[in-house]
Amino acid sequence: METKDRVRAQTASHINDEIDQRTRRRLLRASGAPPAAISRLIADLDEEWDIERWLETNASLLALSGTLLGIFVNKKFLAIPCLVLPFLLQHAIQGWCPPVPLFRRNGIRTRREIDAEKYALKALRGDFAAVKRNGEPIEETKAAWQAAIA
Repeated sequence: METKDRVRAQTASHINDEIDQRTRRRLLRASGAPPAAISRLIADLDEEWDIERWLETNASLLALSGTLLGIFVNKKFLAIPCLVLPFLLQHAIQGWCPPVPLFRRNGIRTRREIDAEKYALKALRGDFAAVKRNGEPIEETKAAWQAAIA
């Protein structure tokens, strides 16, 4: 299974559909908005945490907390990192671990889903209009790259 599709493949289709519907509604609201407003939406997407970041942050906080509590309070707390870290490994291998359904139900998206919305907004803003097929590969490539990173 490809890395980019693992989380969606392991997520219930109705949850993927809900996430996609929310994205489509945001794009519909942005349609016809001035470029400055769309730029703000794109900036917000650049700051949005994807599911990988949420999982990594939560797993590391739980593992660190369990380790510190195990060292300074009671060794039984060392069970926390022993439970959390295999889940993180399972996610790295399969694209699923117990927190994934909870995060997905709460609308946490994959980087690919966030980027898809971002590029749709860039298209609405007109960023890709500058990419003209004029037979000049170097100029076409420069224009495509500038539109993609803008």
